Amino acid sequence: MSRSSSDLYLGRQPILDRRENLVAFELLFRSSRVNGAEIQDDLVATATVINHAFSELGVETVLGHYTGYINLSAGLLLSDVIELLPKERVVLELLEHVEVNDTLITRLRELRQMGFRLALDDYLGNEEQYAEVLELVDVVKVDVQGIEESALENITTRLRRWPVRLLAEKVDTKEQVERCIALGYELFQGYYFARPSVITRKRLSHAETSIMRLLGLVLSDAETDEIETVLKQNPDLSLNLLRLVNSVSVGTSRRITSMREAIAMLGRAQLQRWLQLLMFTVAADPGARFPSPLLVLAATRGKLMELLCAQQTGSSGPRGDEAFLAGIMSLMTALLGLPMEQILESLPVRPAVAEALTHRSGELGELLRLTEMVEQTDISAIDAQLERLPGLDATKINSAYVGAIEWANGIGDAHAA
Repeated sequence: MSRSSSDLYLGRQPILDRRENLVAFELLFRSSRVNGAEIQDDLVATATVINHAFSELGVETVLGHYTGYINLSAGLLLSDVIELLPKERVVLELLEHVEVNDTLITRLRELRQMGFRLALDDYLGNEEQYAEVLELVDVVKVDVQGIEESALENITTRLRRWPVRLLAEKVDTKEQVERCIALGYELFQGYYFARPSVITRKRLSHAETSIMRLLGLVLSDAETDEIETVLKQNPDLSLNLLRLVNSVSVGTSRRITSMREAIAMLGRAQLQRWLQLLMFTVAADPGARFPSPLLVLAATRGKLMELLCAQQTGSSGPRGDEAFLAGIMSLMTALLGLPMEQILESLPVRPAVAEALTHRSGELGELLRLTEMVEQTDISAIDAQLERLPGLDATKINSAYVGAIEWANGIGDAHAA
């Protein structure tokens, strides 16, 4: 069955270390002609992802400065195509259903000699089947959802016979991460970091309270002097905001050096979005690297919603700003540990934004649902959701997603420069 580019979705999932620093992304292929990850032709599927990510889009756009994990079928592993990949930027993942035979083992040895790093995907403890593979791979991705909790410790202990790094994949909760850390896992894959913990009433820090106050002033169209006064009372926030503002293009090559200049040059809509992003920097673990995975996800989600809105309407007017606001704020429950209703009490957002955030209703709510589905690369859900959002299709989603990734990558790249 042939596939056109309009049938293809490119996704990426974060891979974190023990301190929840971003270290890599897995690049995912999904086709709208099959359900979820049920890919009928792995060779075509992965070749498509490689071509799309490393040729058409550019590795720097999709990965930023992070490593990319790529699923490989036996056919692609044996082909010359993968030898064109930048070996210093990728980890080649061996799919769990690949038949282990002499030809495969010989090829894995060749790839290691070329300098490629290898990973075994979706490991469930079947070590007899993969004994020779385990001698050759650098990373084993253990499927914590597919293993009984009582068996995880034994499987993990047995893996220590090989000098491999352990990656816990499909982790949904902090509790799972903490257990895997205790067992010696170094890497983690999933969106557990973006899920709210048990929500209790939390006292915000001084910096968080100040940003919430500033957001309220901007949303209520307060006078510039009043906004600047609050910023001057918080020099650390002012400095961090200037760093963020200068991190990606805002339509000028000249660096912004004062808050009054930032307010005047950016305008209220742009200032609003940088204040939202700033919240994700002040709430991060002080010892963690910048940017935090939650900041990257929030920036990507907000920009994706803005770009999808423009794709749908052909305009990036006020509704685009509301889409960005809804995208960023949708992750504040995970960031602050507060119910969305409580967060909205101090922010005078428009009713359409509030409805989207609390009930996922209205046009913005439907767009937010779609964005969350794109993050999870849930193709069957995306296809159904597109029926509710006329004017959008796979091609437009991919275009907007890559644009959002590039914009979000720019925040961390400029900060590190």
